[in-house]
Amino acid sequence: MRRTAFAAAFALACTAGLLNMPVAAAVPAGTIESVVPLTQAATLPGAAQASRILYRSTTANDAPTTASAAVYFPPGEPPAGGWPVIAWAHGTVGIGDDCAYSAAGPGAVERDWTYLGTWLQQGYAIVAADYAGLGTPGEHPYLNGIVEAHNVVDAVTAATAQYSSLAKKWVVIGQSQGGAAAVYTARYATEFGGPWLDYRGAVGTGVPAYIEEVLLPIGPHVPPVKLNPNVTTYVLYILNGLRTTYPELNIDSFLTDAGHSWVTQAREACLGPLSDAVGAAGVVLGDLFSRPLAQIPDLRGVLTRYLGLPESGYDKPVLLAQGLRDTDVITPQTLRFAAVLQANGQPVTLRTYPTDHSGTVTASLPDSLPFVRSLFG
Repeated sequence: MRRTAFAAAFALACTAGLLNMPVAAAVPAGTIESVVPLTQAATLPGAAQASRILYRSTTANDAPTTASAAVYFPPGEPPAGGWPVIAWAHGTVGIGDDCAYSAAGPGAVERDWTYLGTWLQQGYAIVAADYAGLGTPGEHPYLNGIVEAHNVVDAVTAATAQYSSLAKKWVVIGQSQGGAAAVYTARYATEFGGPWLDYRGAVGTGVPAYIEEVLLPIGPHVPPVKLNPNVTTYVLYILNGLRTTYPELNIDSFLTDAGHSWVTQAREACLGPLSDAVGAAGVVLGDLFSRPLAQIPDLRGVLTRYLGLPESGYDKPVLLAQGLRDTDVITPQTLRFAAVLQANGQPVTLRTYPTDHSGTVTASLPDSLPFVRSLFG
């Protein structure tokens, strides 16, 4: 298994080093462990310098872990105080180690390189966290927002400590899975970053909202028809994330043999190949369950704690950008989320575009560029 081999080799290297270290207190989150070169696939064209950092962070159930991130620097001399930082929270690439952004690069190469290149040309350094379990030991708890917020904040902490040319002022920008990660980061950035960092605000595009409500009725023959293959693939990743975050739920006991097979494949396969396989096989999500998820005690509470986006507590401006033709997330739910935040007096701005899930990334630039510029003003 690719994950097992990768994790075993990584763990062996770490263990060898630890055996020669004196016993000490736990290493704080945001501490750099090492800096290594990026693969060509993960190197943003136009970056004057790029590297992959390994740093301490947190995974499911507040367990300490090692995470990774790519760091990209714009050309030229940094301004006084250093390059302002954009923390890039990437969309779904998969949950296996081979899918890690800082190793394999983005899933949507042309889109993401164009988008991130625009920010680079505007004079921002970029810190792109992989999220726990992607390219490092352990499982990736997909869409676990608290974990992803820790990973993003800790990546910025580590990068700014490692590189004196980076400023402590930063914003988070994310798409899809990363849109949710950006929203969670926006809620907890000040708390998780402490006085060390100067968090300014967030941009989330294609944010998946109220996914917990969509999962409540899932079970045998529900849904009874084929969905967008990407949507089915996302659910397979969520089921893996639930297994990682809540092993006591015994998610496997809710699955048919086919369900178990597809969830196991999802543990290794990246988004594109897995979505293609799901589509070619005509997978019907309702056929993957032997009993309804509703048999889990307090299912709504479990899913809300795992997936539910925070509806209050934001201390800096947030821009939500949503394509009205987006079928990868449930657009009405995203619009509802923005309305709830506004009703709760949160500092949120909503912008919509006549495009799909992926198209929203670049379509939002005319709004997100001046929005971010104002945050650093």
